Amino acid sequence: MKTQLSPRACRPTLVVLGLVVASLGSGTVWAQGKKKANPTSKVYVADVSGEASIDTGDALEDLGKRSVYTVEGTIIETKKPANDADRSKYFSTMVYSNGTGAFFDADTRVEVKKFMQEPFTPNRSDVDVEPSISQTQAFLARGTVGLCTSKLVAGSNMNYQTPHGSVNVRGRKIVIEAGPDITKVSMLEGDSTVKGGSADLGGQTIKAGEQAIIRRGAPGQPAQVQIQAIPAAELPKLDDKVAMACMAKKTVYFEVRERTITNDRSGEGAASESTGGGGGAGAGSEDTGGGITAFNGNSGGASSVTIREIVPVEIVPTVLPTQFTVSPARIQTPGRGPGG
Repeated sequence: MKTQLSPRACRPTLVVLGLVVASLGSGTVWAQGKKKANPTSKVYVADVSGEASIDTGDALEDLGKRSVYTVEGTIIETKKPANDADRSKYFSTMVYSNGTGAFFDADTRVEVKKFMQEPFTPNRSDVDVEPSISQTQAFLARGTVGLCTSKLVAGSNMNYQTPHGSVNVRGRKIVIEAGPDITKVSMLEGDSTVKGGSADLGGQTIKAGEQAIIRRGAPGQPAQVQIQAIPAAELPKLDDKVAMACMAKKTVYFEVRERTITNDRSGEGAASESTGGGGGAGAGSEDTGGGITAFNGNSGGASSVTIREIVPVEIVPTVLPTQFTVSPARIQTPGRGPGG
């Protein structure tokens, strides 16, 4: 005959099992001792002309030259000029930590939906190659963005959406313009795939010297995508935008530094000095990457979390000292006059 236990009789057993699981979980965290959290991707502001702002979700700040922000989830916006004559004075240039230089024209709004990057070891000998796999998803609500990308490594993806369609950027020089009625995608170097919205499953490839014009389609239908050569009259301005993005790209490179936070039994942590990365000046907010858990500080002893931080290092041009040559006729011997 089988004996069935009542729910009340099973309750102590469940409590004991819960305590055992909690104990094992705490022991696992303690056994790991030193954990490493992945770095948070950053953006470096190379130049700002006119008014521009960034909405980090916590605060709305004016963009400042040489400032650094955690870019994922932010909204970057350049202001609309008072008249078209001042349009060239309103722009910003930035560099993402995957090595992509970006130009933001006047009256431009970009929402960075996703920007994730795997840990990497900086290679200063080849800054034209992306340092690690990255995933970028951005929405260009309006305005113009010029991109100068590094060579994307296998597994990386860069997608820019607009109200009319999207473009999967493979590099390396591209300008995306989102207006009220149409989107223009101009490819100056490399190739990319343009899609007329989510209903366009295949997309069309545009190559260097080509331009895709995306027009909104009828309800339930994909947008219309027209491929043509870049008009000669538009090419100089497009070249200028990409050139400024490429110039910004050459002003900085990124590296990963490590800092260790040690937590004692009371839960208070103390950050030690950086243990990796190398020299160079950089700025950035501290980010634990979710490495500290509820078990830290309650594991019966000290534990530590190693934080990886992506920091920009400005590239300072080498300036040789000026060599001064003094004519022998101007050298004076002590105690004698100029001609004595």
